[in-house]
Amino acid sequence: MATHVLLVEDDPDIAPTLVIALEREGHLVTHAPTGAAALAHASTAPTDVVLLDLGLPDMDGLEVCRRLRSGGYTGAVLILTARGGELDRVVGLDVGADDYLSKPFSLSELLARIRATLRRGWAVGSPRDDASRASTASGADASPTGPLGGAANGTSGSPAGTADAAADALSVDTRSRRAFVGGGEIALTAKEFDVLALLDAERGAVITREALMSEVWDENWFGSTKTLDATVGRLRQKLETADSAARISTVRGVGFRLEDEPPDA
Repeated sequence: MATHVLLVEDDPDIAPTLVIALEREGHLVTHAPTGAAALAHASTAPTDVVLLDLGLPDMDGLEVCRRLRSGGYTGAVLILTARGGELDRVVGLDVGADDYLSKPFSLSELLARIRATLRRGWAVGSPRDDASRASTASGADASPTGPLGGAANGTSGSPAGTADAAADALSVDTRSRRAFVGGGEIALTAKEFDVLALLDAERGAVITREALMSEVWDENWFGSTKTLDATVGRLRQKLETADSAARISTVRGVGFRLEDEPPDA
């Protein structure tokens, strides 16, 4: 199945070249020259990967990324920008981006990063998913479908099944790449899911920062390890919002541990 790529780039000298290169790679490409156009497209059409320039004419790309994530988009976001400082990269990652490529960059590196992202298990984020999230947002256990798609067929290191699970039990299904608290699904990005799945596989044990970075981010990762802290922070917030009994604890100087709170906690 072809990958749907949303290219958010206003530079008329860069955008056409990127579109051609991406289409030659076999991707289905939509070009959005503004942040508003990008947000409108992502909310109505299947989008697997967003290639996001920060210097847009109508709004900052970081705000576009923030709105995508707050709106429930769980696909990949790769920032493409001339802002090459470490602080800029950290801010971009903190608001929900998954990778950062500084201009000028080579087409071969961009295509390689997209391939690496897709190998890590991204799935399509379809407009049906956004509608599902909107229809359940007011409930106690919002249960979006699609981006992490498919039925839950089993779990790894977690209570089996979801329908009969306790109301606050965390269940992680590695085959369908979905996570549930009781019967309600938690909407996670690919990296959030990967971190949670690694912690869940050895629930109660400490997983080192080095192990998490090595497994979730590829060996060529050049950004600050603060992106791990940002990812864990978002996971904690989502688990708390879902009233999960499982919590992620920090073991200072070592790493993180996923553990269930005692019944009377």
